[in-house]
Amino acid sequence: MSALAGTDPLLEVDRRHVWHPFTQMRSWCAEPQLVIAAGEGCELIDSDGNRYLDGVASLWANLHGHRHPRLDAALIEQAGRLSHCTMLGLANVPATELAGRLVELVPERLRKVFYAGDGACAVEIAIKMAFEYWSLRGVSGRCRFLKLDEAYHGDTVGAVSVGGIDVFHRIFGPLLFDTVAVPTPNAYRRPNDLGVADYEEAAAGAMESAIAEHAASLAGVVVEPRIQAAAGMLTHPQGYLRRVRAACDRHDVLLIVDEVATGFGRTGRMFACDAEGVEPDLMTLGKGLTGGYLPLSAVLTSDDVYDAFLGEPHEGRTFYHGHTYTGNPLAAAVALASLDVFADEAVIEGLPAKVELMRQLLDRHVAAAPNVGDVRQEGLMVGVELVADLHTREPLPAARRTGDRICRRAVDHGVIVRPLGDVLVLMPPLAMSPDELERLVEVIGTCIREELG
Repeated sequence: MSALAGTDPLLEVDRRHVWHPFTQMRSWCAEPQLVIAAGEGCELIDSDGNRYLDGVASLWANLHGHRHPRLDAALIEQAGRLSHCTMLGLANVPATELAGRLVELVPERLRKVFYAGDGACAVEIAIKMAFEYWSLRGVSGRCRFLKLDEAYHGDTVGAVSVGGIDVFHRIFGPLLFDTVAVPTPNAYRRPNDLGVADYEEAAAGAMESAIAEHAASLAGVVVEPRIQAAAGMLTHPQGYLRRVRAACDRHDVLLIVDEVATGFGRTGRMFACDAEGVEPDLMTLGKGLTGGYLPLSAVLTSDDVYDAFLGEPHEGRTFYHGHTYTGNPLAAAVALASLDVFADEAVIEGLPAKVELMRQLLDRHVAAAPNVGDVRQEGLMVGVELVADLHTREPLPAARRTGDRICRRAVDHGVIVRPLGDVLVLMPPLAMSPDELERLVEVIGTCIREELG
């Protein structure tokens, strides 16, 4: 890591006053850290001028690179017109135009757009919409949600309730509402006496059985489609999402698909549910919605859900939810520019080659590295799970912080990545070039060998 001489005064202020998310501050204050001052393309630049590949796309949000000229221009142009106005009783041009563009891209069932600020808020909104939908239809008892037991949907209380990662969520148990949990499909951690095909069939069957058993009490089923990112990049079996949709249809249960992490090309398609032709009843979007520039999220839903809330003002059917910055014009303008980049630069069309290259690079540089138990990939979303023993799949000692140590080594090689425990996460910007992808993966393989080899 660089000496950080130029950043010392900034770090002094940071350590004195800033509480960082998902960070043990005792360790943060005791260890050398980077202060990022700028970005360019797929690189971040620290306050000493050192450059680093942004291997996690600034927490899975950046799509087209930092300081993309079209996104910069859209932000500046909109600031010259209007930075913000409320959407309570008013419309604004960019947010209205963005809604029209989004419904052209998402599954056909989704025709209405409700804006929020981040992914957790979008999930919170979807939960409230689904719950109130049944009440407005006069159906009693539909007040629970079915979730996967290693789910992550954000950190607000409702989103945590439909989550299931103990290290994040256990402490908040007394605050959370009751849910139905189904085991996450995780073929790598399957019982030793089950083959992959049998395990995957059993996992899908468990989900179908749970929906059938609890349907009368379910307001909705909440899933991350195809891959559970914060759980450690756990990929689902092919067809699993389609079977969840079919079970919801059989038992008249709403399906909420959380595409905050998977949307906008991350899985090689515009949306993960496109891979299985699934149309949810509600979809949450965030992160890449603005190309990684500004906070903006959205819930898209069907006319059926929307129509349940229609009535006279005195009837109490209004959806009483909103935020100060709902549909912020600056964020919406940049989101529109991002969608223009997708179209004009053929971003989705160029992804299959990058996805295949990433697969080859992982096989070449990472799969055979010491203690690599599993390499999971869905599009450009990658998880590399490190274990103490390849045969027993015994985890590495948590106190050793192996994943964190490897990511710190990567900084010395000019690459920024972030672990989830001892799962190394790679989620580069979609714009990363083949040469940059090779550098990213090669550095990870090198750092694993330096730490464990």
